Amino acid sequence: MGRLGVDLYPLQSGVELARVESFGKFLGGSPANVAVAAARLGCRTALISRTGADPFGEYLRRELRAFRVDERWVTEVAAYPTPVTFCEIFPPDHFPIHFYRRPKAPDLEIHPHELDLHALRAARALWVTGTGLSAEPSRTATLAALRERAAAAGPGAFTVLDLDWRPALWDAPGEAGPLYAEALRHVTVAVGNLDECEVATGEREPYAAARALLAAGVRLAVVKQGPKGVLALAADGTTAEVPPLPVEVVNGLGAGDAFGGALAQGLLAGLDLELLLRRANAAGAIVAGRLACSPAMPYAEEIDLALATGDASIPEHPR
Repeated sequence: MGRLGVDLYPLQSGVELARVESFGKFLGGSPANVAVAAARLGCRTALISRTGADPFGEYLRRELRAFRVDERWVTEVAAYPTPVTFCEIFPPDHFPIHFYRRPKAPDLEIHPHELDLHALRAARALWVTGTGLSAEPSRTATLAALRERAAAAGPGAFTVLDLDWRPALWDAPGEAGPLYAEALRHVTVAVGNLDECEVATGEREPYAAARALLAAGVRLAVVKQGPKGVLALAADGTTAEVPPLPVEVVNGLGAGDAFGGALAQGLLAGLDLELLLRRANAAGAIVAGRLACSPAMPYAEEIDLALATGDASIPEHPR
């Protein structure tokens, strides 16, 4: 549930945006990418979001269908254009993002009364992001969806909050901490990098941040540490920490979404915590070695290959 837009990525690496001559057009937005990533791994996925009533909106719905993501809950907003996002590509670790989401992004116009409560209760997993809390009515709708899940979802269901801290997308960034705290009360899994964990909990040291997320009410805290790998603590005391998988980085922007899709699939499959992290880590590394986000999401056999060889630099699978 949440962000959806068009990614326009340079076809020239190491070139500042003002000098880029050509771009590739891709489906984007973190929740949309996570849905695509999980679908690539065999999950039945759907997206709750909105687009403008424009050609880019139609493009995104067409792409979702092509990626086998159910788009019945992706509706149009006549008042606002479909957002676009540009990035600059300076491997291995500098990828500035430029969001064009003004005057307002349609995906922030998700209204509580439009939610399909039956579908929210029935889904085995719901994935939401912190950006959904950044403005109304999406804020109220996101919290309503989380409360509905907390009240009605079965014991084997997962509700995941990707902290997804994007201060440029908040009109009042200072509101984020209390809103994250409220959301964390209603979710079972929290995922974030060190910056995001610090905003949500005030803690930056990885183990302290994970413990703070557990104290906030989640059953599983996943802390991404960049070049140091990923850490997870579970409420039952289970702990796992895995190192990164080597890859020749092309564009790091989709790695977290690939990680998320593999994490969701692994949770639903009941994987052991360490194997879950290894597979999610490998998925993220594979996408970091590719240009785009959505079409770069790996298949299960590619994750298997990366883990078997210890190398995530795998050529992109033909779509």
